[in-house]
Amino acid sequence: MMKLCPLCSGSSGNSVYVGVSEYSGLLVDVGINTKRIELLLNENNIDIHNIKAILITHEHIDHVAGVKVFAKKYGIKIYASEGTITSLREKGIITDKHEFEILTSKEKNLGFAEVRPFFTSHDCSQGTGYVISGEDGESVAVCTDLGYVSDEVKQALCGCKSVVIESNHDVMMLQNGPYPYYLKRRILSNVGHLSNDSCAELLPYLVNNGTKNIVLSHLSEKNNIPELARQTALYSFEKNSMKENVDFNLFVAPKINSKVIGLID
Repeated sequence: MMKLCPLCSGSSGNSVYVGVSEYSGLLVDVGINTKRIELLLNENNIDIHNIKAILITHEHIDHVAGVKVFAKKYGIKIYASEGTITSLREKGIITDKHEFEILTSKEKNLGFAEVRPFFTSHDCSQGTGYVISGEDGESVAVCTDLGYVSDEVKQALCGCKSVVIESNHDVMMLQNGPYPYYLKRRILSNVGHLSNDSCAELLPYLVNNGTKNIVLSHLSEKNNIPELARQTALYSFEKNSMKENVDFNLFVAPKINSKVIGLID
């Protein structure tokens, strides 16, 4: 049985644990320091030595703050796109003391799981999301930090049983909030972040194409409220005559998670 645990989510740090089997799993991003990651893994009864790989979505600090120390300490291989690897090496986050590999758009067999990267639109070197598949063929997708849902993203998520998807902000809260104009403009752009409405619009399509479990993630602390993100998604489902706990299961990733979400049964 695969397990999905968003360890932390938001502008202060992001990391998702995907347990592919009882003894093998991986992290998507390590956006908090090693001590906190260790604590969260322990609280969720996840054995650190089960982590066989680290996938990095992009080089922004809230996704890579802890990867340098964590990967070196536990000898875990880092995987990312060519642009992301180049940026991480330039910043000194990845050094010759780390084991790493560039991922192309093709599927990669890690031994314990199949990983298929897909490109996302964000103001970084070469952002990616990931589809992780276990031996039984079921899959989990992690897709955050994207300004809009491209055809490539839509196609990649299609058929995934469980999807972690960005629902970053409420547009009106952002427009009327404390952020300076340039930052509001960046977030609302096609290389910014996905709004509640844009996320919600996608969700019925995913459910119609095989998705059962949805985790709303990367919520803004200033420009969103968990219940607002959730209700926006539910309204979209309601318009499409879909019922929670019947057609789909809906979760909101907390800033810090203290409980494993066992999503795939």
